[in-house]
Amino acid sequence: MSKRILIVEDEENIADGLRLNLEAEGYETAVAGDGNKALNLWRQGDFDLILLDIMLPGKDGLEVCRTIRKEAGRIPVLFLTARDREDDRVEGFLAGGDDYLTKPFNLQELLLRVGAIFRRQVWYGSSKLQTDRLRFGDFWVDFKSYRARGIEGEVELSQKECMIMKFLAEHADEVVSRDMILDAVWGYNIYPSNRTVDNFIVKLRRLFETDSTRPVYLHTIWGTGYKFTPSGTKNEKA
Repeated sequence: MSKRILIVEDEENIADGLRLNLEAEGYETAVAGDGNKALNLWRQGDFDLILLDIMLPGKDGLEVCRTIRKEAGRIPVLFLTARDREDDRVEGFLAGGDDYLTKPFNLQELLLRVGAIFRRQVWYGSSKLQTDRLRFGDFWVDFKSYRARGIEGEVELSQKECMIMKFLAEHADEVVSRDMILDAVWGYNIYPSNRTVDNFIVKLRRLFETDSTRPVYLHTIWGTGYKFTPSGTKNEKA
């Protein structure tokens, strides 16, 4: 069955180019020229991916993505935008985006990133773990429902937060580099900076560590990366 992709782009020539090239690759597509139409199509359709411009009339792409995540939409989102600062990328990922490609972009790179997103979905759906619910201390993460119990009770996690926790759990008690996390969770050779991983770890510590400066589960290994210790190990500092 063909994957269905929703293209959200207000520049008609770019939208048409994306549509034609994606359909040539065997994908089915639909196009929305503004944020409100994008949300309506997403709510009505059964899409597998959204290509989402950030600078849109009406609701911008970040607001569209946040609305989808607030409504518990798990569909992957690949941002397409002319905004290329690192802070913009981080903001896009924290809003719930799965990937971020700046304009002008190379079509082959876009197709590679689309393919990488679908491969990550396959990895996330299959697991080396014995269960879909990771337990550590008084906490848990449910990889199917995207729910977790943290220090303030049950919360909803983003897909990227769940993916990072899944990767760390598959490598429990091992030191993993930021590049290893990026390869697994973003899945291609041209990925966001290490700072992106650090920002997500900071968010996860706020959820699961009583004192984020002295983590028990999510440890920084200086100069290398991170280590997840399900049994809990004191660390002098983050």
